[in-house]
Amino acid sequence: MTVSTQTKALLWGLAGIGAWAAVKAGLARHRKMDFRGKTVVITGGSRGLGLEMARILAQEGANLAICARDPAELNDARSELLAYGGSVYTQTCDLTDKDQIEDFIEDVRRELGPVDVLINNAGIILVTPFEHTTEADFRESMDTNFWSAFHTINAVLPHMRPRKAGRIVNVTSFGGKVSVPHLLTYSASKFTFVGYSEGIRPELQKENIYVTTICPGLIRTGSPRNAYFKGQNEKEYAAFKIAGSIPFFTIDSAQCAREIVEACRYGEAERIIGFPAKLGASIQGLAPNLLAEVMGVVARLLPNPGGIEEQRAKGKTSETPLSESVLTTLTDQAAERNNERVKE
Repeated sequence: MTVSTQTKALLWGLAGIGAWAAVKAGLARHRKMDFRGKTVVITGGSRGLGLEMARILAQEGANLAICARDPAELNDARSELLAYGGSVYTQTCDLTDKDQIEDFIEDVRRELGPVDVLINNAGIILVTPFEHTTEADFRESMDTNFWSAFHTINAVLPHMRPRKAGRIVNVTSFGGKVSVPHLLTYSASKFTFVGYSEGIRPELQKENIYVTTICPGLIRTGSPRNAYFKGQNEKEYAAFKIAGSIPFFTIDSAQCAREIVEACRYGEAERIIGFPAKLGASIQGLAPNLLAEVMGVVARLLPNPGGIEEQRAKGKTSETPLSESVLTTLTDQAAERNNERVKE
């Protein structure tokens, strides 16, 4: 190529970037949502990231509906959220049960009105070597992390379609972009969720319903206490909790919640949250073999099979001096803030 041709190519490229930036800004202005008075459903909204999002939306004047399995968690969350003003409707719900999901959404409609925003946030994490995974583990992860959202989306669409308006936010994971060792059941379900979420966006966008796929990296929510662990559960838990406490490698749950709310506000297609997650997703796209080799090294560094084998234990029953050390201070602080210790 001559210098002149290269210059023209550069100018055309810059013009294209500028044109897209202008289009993007125009779409953002057109799609911007004011949450005041809107009915917002958050699954798994009683603790962790769900509670963080509920706090932000309550302060913006939304009418909230949150569900979870634990009534004590729901009561604590409701008491806090009511202080911000607005309406807060809570209901115990097993999201692996389609009938309970449909009942919950119908009850929300009667109490607060048609659903304007659905945030699919509920999920389960199982940390285990591949040797100790079972078919039941995969089915449970799929039921909780994918099918629950599938059924919840189907339950709210009859509220949104007649009005030609709505937002659906699917909180998936970086683990739905890159499969992570010892999180195979989680990643398998999240990959499915990412594919479904990305696929339904263009199908629903023609009805002015915007689907946003959220892929966060490690978030400091305090949730390791309520995750499940197999094999050498104490070592698995310590590694998972420490990794989730490292500054800069992880993202603060309040900051993550703000980013998700902003992505919903403007009807974005996707937002990957956290620099490590963005970097990992980019490497996966550009150099998948390199990332596969890195993950192979990570797998060798993680605990070997053994311990309690196929039995499972919650994080909070797997504490050791290492997992309760200064290395996990940020996760413990997040657990206190985000209702993760409600049963203690």
